[in-house]
Amino acid sequence: MALSRWNIIVMAMCTGLIVANIYYSQPLLVLIAQDFGVSESNAGQVTFLTQAGYALGLFFCVPLGDKIERKRQILVMAGLSLLALLLAAKAPNIFVLKISGLLIGFTSVIPQLILPLAANLSDPQHRGKIVGSIMSGLLVGILLSRTLSGIVGQHFGWRAMFWIAAGIVFLLWIVMWRSFPQSRPHFAGSYGALMRSLFTLAKEQPLLREASVINACVFASFGLFWVTIVFHLAAPPFNYGSDVIGMLGLAAAAGALGAPLIGRIADKKNPRIAIGYGLTLVFLSFVIFWLSQANIIGIVVGIIVLDLGIQGVHVSNQTRIYAILPDARNRMNTVFMTVSFIGTAAGSGLGLLVWDVAKWNGACAAGALLVGTAIAVYAMTYKKQ
Repeated sequence: MALSRWNIIVMAMCTGLIVANIYYSQPLLVLIAQDFGVSESNAGQVTFLTQAGYALGLFFCVPLGDKIERKRQILVMAGLSLLALLLAAKAPNIFVLKISGLLIGFTSVIPQLILPLAANLSDPQHRGKIVGSIMSGLLVGILLSRTLSGIVGQHFGWRAMFWIAAGIVFLLWIVMWRSFPQSRPHFAGSYGALMRSLFTLAKEQPLLREASVINACVFASFGLFWVTIVFHLAAPPFNYGSDVIGMLGLAAAAGALGAPLIGRIADKKNPRIAIGYGLTLVFLSFVIFWLSQANIIGIVVGIIVLDLGIQGVHVSNQTRIYAILPDARNRMNTVFMTVSFIGTAAGSGLGLLVWDVAKWNGACAAGALLVGTAIAVYAMTYKKQ
């Protein structure tokens, strides 16, 4: 079954609205800290654990998409995600909220089941464009989730956002049940054999290793930035509330809309070219952040540059790995995205540590160092491909 334009639109919408679950907490960290009477760094662990849960879900659940029917798996995960969001909304203390954050991350891996499903049903010559279109939905969801969360938190409290998110997931479950196409799995072995094959793929596919390491470094810089920017803008000279901080997601969404264009470039040319441009933009964004410490306009410009650069790296890398072994796309995507979100979680944790020691200047330096590491890996492998 080929994907219709309507299928692509629905998939993009669902990926965006579901992946948003793991980012709602970020603009709310100051409110959560105040409500439970804990430090900002302590509250920030909710974001870290949510992203760590996402990495665990990627590793243990996404490979099953090569073994069982994907639509059924997507619906089960959505139901569990609904329960995790309800637990967060009712959390009586910071410990329960951290546990619910871990579960929200673990169950919100549905976009990484939808993307291989779309890739399997796409014509090879249009795969990059379709993946890019769905990635636009995913990344707009990531970025606008902060805008929605910040506004809701400021006016109705942080718990209200998790109640709203639970309602959204319930409605999406109905949409996915009625509209998603079914797929035929290709892997007939046991779950243990399936998991062992992940390590075999990582060992035997150098392109997969390179793409994963580059993505991990870039995602780490992304996680570091979005944790520390909340604390930076809540402090003098800005003193912004969560609603204003959340509005930065609108600026980030402008960069995210570049994904279909980057997907077309990846279809027509060597995707490594787009990766190089993307790495350059991400590094430049941290220079802009450092120069714009007390300038909100400069920070907004830096966010647009950051997210456009991340698009260039991520969409191009994902297009490359989907072309390697069509029958193992879920497992290839598992290795790629698990390593990427280990990077995101590590970047968030690093951001919390750096903020306590060196505030904004330290965050900018750490972000630039992470991107510099990705550039070094890219340069070392460039002549081999």
